[in-house]
Amino acid sequence: MYHPVINGVVRSVSTFKKALEEIGHNAFVFSHHESDYEDREPFVFRYPSIELPLSGDIPAVIPVSPFVDWMLPKLKLDVIHAHHPFLLGETAATKSKKLDIPLVFTFHTQYREYSHYFPISQQDVQDFTKDMIHIWLGEYLQRCQHVVVPSEGMKQILVDEYGLTKGATVIPTGIDLSPYQNLDRQKIRSQLGWGDQKVIISVGRLSKEKNWRTLLRACSITFEQHPEWCLKIIGGGPEKEDLIKFCEELQIAARVEFLGKIPFTEIPRYLCAADCFGFASITETQGLVTLEALAAGLPVVAVDATGTSDIVCDGIEGYITENDHTALANGLNRLLSDPAAFGTFSDAALNRAKSFAIHNQAQKLESIYREAIEDHRAGKFVITERYSPIMAKIKNAVMP
Repeated sequence: MYHPVINGVVRSVSTFKKALEEIGHNAFVFSHHESDYEDREPFVFRYPSIELPLSGDIPAVIPVSPFVDWMLPKLKLDVIHAHHPFLLGETAATKSKKLDIPLVFTFHTQYREYSHYFPISQQDVQDFTKDMIHIWLGEYLQRCQHVVVPSEGMKQILVDEYGLTKGATVIPTGIDLSPYQNLDRQKIRSQLGWGDQKVIISVGRLSKEKNWRTLLRACSITFEQHPEWCLKIIGGGPEKEDLIKFCEELQIAARVEFLGKIPFTEIPRYLCAADCFGFASITETQGLVTLEALAAGLPVVAVDATGTSDIVCDGIEGYITENDHTALANGLNRLLSDPAAFGTFSDAALNRAKSFAIHNQAQKLESIYREAIEDHRAGKFVITERYSPIMAKIKNAVMP
């Protein structure tokens, strides 16, 4: 995926592309085509695509393009970097083998947690789907020279679930801090019509795996103690209408505003205009939106989950709570009841964000590409134990 889709993967690809070009590399993007979108940056090539009816707004690439097939060898690529293992990711692996160049893969997502998009809801079918996703990913990993993971938590998942023993490096997506600097907060608030509102803000796709109901339940408790506060949510997705109804059921609809999809370039303005960041997703691999909140100097209150807890230190930049709406509400109430904590957490948030400056991360990625090139020449691939606990379970079920 790439622009105009708005999500963490696109944000990562776009940010790294720009940074790699700034340090002297050519970066070519191959993604899906959207008829109503015109690229304004060079070196972006499009495959046909269709919208998946089950996911609401995720495009599915049809990886067939005679033009790309003709042009690809002429680009003299040094590395192919895949950001998804299916469809176009499979094409990336095939082209890597055909053109005899190394394959690098970023493990962005806990893919098994997205099995609910499969049209059959029975638990045994869902379990089977998760297992098949696991098998596919295990096979895909072994076709790569290197795997990039955005957090230590995700690397541990690869070790635990795939038996990965060699070939993975943690490189969080970096952040360009310049859009967050020299912003006039009061002027932006006036432009947005927020006035004197006290704003909890959150960003993410409106889908089940983002755990929005936990955040909304927590806010319904928090608003009772802090009636001057409200919640504003940036993002679109298939759960929007259901979440609006859920707010009505909780009797907080007047306090929650769904802002819809906001262009990447505008998100820093919204974050800088808010007062704190609330987050409940449990499927993040890094928590890029949380990092962006830190760059805006926002204290964070979020549930303890892979990715988020790699970014935010409990009691330093905010509070990390159990994945429970009451616990999350307690974290929010604790912050909102302590004005002095805002300044302390805000300063710590800005310092934490600086450690993820994009050019530092791009140089790390550059070194991984060089390592992948050397490993490819030596015939080396990522090493995993083929039969992790899940694989063993599947093997025993098929061949008792």
